[in-house]
Amino acid sequence: MRIGLALGYWGRDPSPDHVALAQEAERLGYDSVWTAESWGSDVFTPLAWIAAHTSRIRLGTAVAQMAARSPTTTAMHALTLDHLSGGRMMLGLGLSGPQVVEGWYGRPFPSSPLTATREYVDVVRQVLRREAPVVSAGRFHSHPYRGPDATGLGKPLKPITHPLRPDLPILLGAEGPKNVAQTTRIADGWLPLYWSPTRPEVYGPAVRELPENFLVAPLAQARVCDDVAEGLLPVKAMLGFYIGGMGHAARNFHADLMARMGYEEEARRIQELFLAGRREEAVLAVPDAFADEISLVGPRERITERLELWRKGPVTDLLVLAPDRETLRVLAELNS
Repeated sequence: MRIGLALGYWGRDPSPDHVALAQEAERLGYDSVWTAESWGSDVFTPLAWIAAHTSRIRLGTAVAQMAARSPTTTAMHALTLDHLSGGRMMLGLGLSGPQVVEGWYGRPFPSSPLTATREYVDVVRQVLRREAPVVSAGRFHSHPYRGPDATGLGKPLKPITHPLRPDLPILLGAEGPKNVAQTTRIADGWLPLYWSPTRPEVYGPAVRELPENFLVAPLAQARVCDDVAEGLLPVKAMLGFYIGGMGHAARNFHADLMARMGYEEEARRIQELFLAGRREEAVLAVPDAFADEISLVGPRERITERLELWRKGPVTDLLVLAPDRETLRVLAELNS
């Protein structure tokens, strides 16, 4: 099992420590570093900056939101960064949810998310392979565009730039069993958001029969500390925000996943509190047990034991959200 560093997205301001953390991770032997985006900083610019200040560590997006860009635009970003970094790029994609897609990107959330994802990945692969001009008669992504307001002058095109790697890895963020199953068929890897090494069945039967060389790269918060309850507070804060606020009360993929993991009553309570403006109570309502099983928190000895659970399953790459260099160092030592 390889380990990677997940840096997430910026908050109010750029983090002054991200490049230094990526450089430290590279020095410690980490395999990869990953950036993200929500409705603030974008995913590719920080990764390009990190690429310019590192030399070996692989570079991934976890995730680039599909609604933010057409598939050809995303492919242009990926092939450009792959060239500039000397072939270190990995493209992680995610659909996001209706709240973000329609509220931030001003686009309709696809009526068939599986179809939209499949079409998107197909177009990206066509660009990267550069075998022929890009052609897609998709329901959500058509190339050339054939909508009722089309001029009719569009023509199929191949990228001017020859991609460095036609097989640049594509990973998908997926939570529902049908989405996970499709991911194993059309992508090179999967980016689970909440992975419990003791409950892989919540993601559906596809997890039991993964393709050869398929990447499973969950994100997990990690922190070496003496007080487990205190160390779990940042995990609970993240869960309170995602389960309570990253979606509508009637449609929240994160809350649905938590419910499938055995915490349905708690998930709905977190939503109620968060949507009522009682955010601190929502965070405190996150069960310690749930936060603990999807993270690596506590003294070195405890993390050593829990890390074995992650190694026993299908995880190929553990992407850690680690806030400090001591945690990065300990995890590197334990995984060596």
